[in-house]
Amino acid sequence: MSGVDTELSFRRVLEYAQSKLGKIDLILVTGDLAQNPCISSYQRIVKELEKYQTRVVCLPGNHDDLSLMQQLISRQQINCNKHLKYKHWQVICLNSKKTGSQGGYLAPDELEYLADTLKKQTDLNTLIAVHHHPVPTKSPWMDGMMIENSDELFSLLKNHRHVKAIICGHIHQELEIQKNNLSVLGTPSTCFQFEPLCTKYTLDSQQPEPGYRVLQLFPDGSIKSSVYRLPLDEAS
Repeated sequence: MSGVDTELSFRRVLEYAQSKLGKIDLILVTGDLAQNPCISSYQRIVKELEKYQTRVVCLPGNHDDLSLMQQLISRQQINCNKHLKYKHWQVICLNSKKTGSQGGYLAPDELEYLADTLKKQTDLNTLIAVHHHPVPTKSPWMDGMMIENSDELFSLLKNHRHVKAIICGHIHQELEIQKNNLSVLGTPSTCFQFEPLCTKYTLDSQQPEPGYRVLQLFPDGSIKSSVYRLPLDEAS
């Protein structure tokens, strides 16, 4: 797609991250696993992720078929689970896919699930993962697809100070914004990137390398996070 072998690029990003990081606790795949989803696309993704013997959670993006994902990505270590708990942290995964649209939306049952989960576990620092971005990127064409009811999301989160960050996919670029004492983090795609601050669909020619984001979550609720890019000789 767009001149990139996206499956090969995905594999090289995983290999590069593994070589730099070694063993990690969790891989979050934040949506758009496939452009035109089919059984074999999700089977190949699972086959690739199995190599790392690491817990993986996959979120649906606007291009994904959630029912197929739930059917095919449903192993003990690799799945589409919505809630993960650790000693000091929990991760809550939301579905922002809106039927018949490329844009994002959090349905009432998603917001209700989020509120209920947060109320039940107030002692854990919380990371929320979702596909669509809940804050503007200042790219007008992209921001037409952000979570359209993000105000409801942030209104809900004001009552839950243990939520520390939201991480999203979709935007194919790096993003780091503070909103209401929360960090909102976006990450480069494992394939091609979108040029920041654009009025229309444009690929980034200045920083086209595939990338990923690493998060370190500390017991006191603080987060250290950085974006890494695949070296050009690895990406080609």
